[in-house]
Amino acid sequence: MKRILVATDFSERSSRAIQRATLLAKTSGAFLSLVHVVDDDQPRRMLQAKQRAAEDVLAEQTRALRENEGLACTSRIVLGDAFEGIAAAARQDHADLLVVGPHRRQVLKDVFVGTTAERVIRVSDRPVLMTNGIPVGPYRHVLVAIDLSECSDAAMRSLHQLGLEGDAKVSAIHVFDAPAASMMARASVTKNQIQDHLADEKERAAEELAAFLRNLDLKPEQWIVKHNDTSVAHAISAAAHEINADLIVVGTHGRTGILKTLLGSVAEELLRTSDKDVLAIPPGRDI
Repeated sequence: MKRILVATDFSERSSRAIQRATLLAKTSGAFLSLVHVVDDDQPRRMLQAKQRAAEDVLAEQTRALRENEGLACTSRIVLGDAFEGIAAAARQDHADLLVVGPHRRQVLKDVFVGTTAERVIRVSDRPVLMTNGIPVGPYRHVLVAIDLSECSDAAMRSLHQLGLEGDAKVSAIHVFDAPAASMMARASVTKNQIQDHLADEKERAAEELAAFLRNLDLKPEQWIVKHNDTSVAHAISAAAHEINADLIVVGTHGRTGILKTLLGSVAEELLRTSDKDVLAIPPGRDI
């Protein structure tokens, strides 16, 4: 990893992103860039005043990172829409990783327009790291969501190429669907029969996961197979808490079909609900 771009709006949430990016830059030796987007849809005088104020704050933050942290660091202002400006800056800087802070959990707003982070991820061709947790050191336990698709393969490879796992333990989780179980319940099949069916499906899913992982360069130390009885994102979040993972890795698109969940929707739900850091990796991304 050579270049990290951090989006900041000067809030406490953005401070988390800068802290995590600082830790990653120190570990990897990556060049760090700070970017702040100023909405240009406002009167010229207000725009210029906000731009000057933002430049002053960015200059101070950049100087502190250079002098106090010893990092190679620069910053710049982008005019325009927040999510488009952030994504464009990442492309222009050839960033290997884009780091953002957690969004404000404003339920109605999120439902209707989506968060800035989600909108950035939809248009970005770069891995995006949302820093939900408070950075206290390198990641200790990474949980990678696997849906057996090429996107999952790319997510695992990108994690390794970025070096985000470091010395952390890496676990993989595969959440499988068993639609026949619901039909069996409605057909008054006994509980034991349903449990036997789920056990068979779990064994099949475990075999598929093992075959998938054999072809990967980065081998997880732990495999987790769970039945999707609520939502895939909920199952992943629950597993992250059970194993005390501090980073969840998910692809932004996966296979579709009756028995497979589109990871795009899973990634968005994780971004909205998880209190762990989430690394969202677009398909076909080579570092």
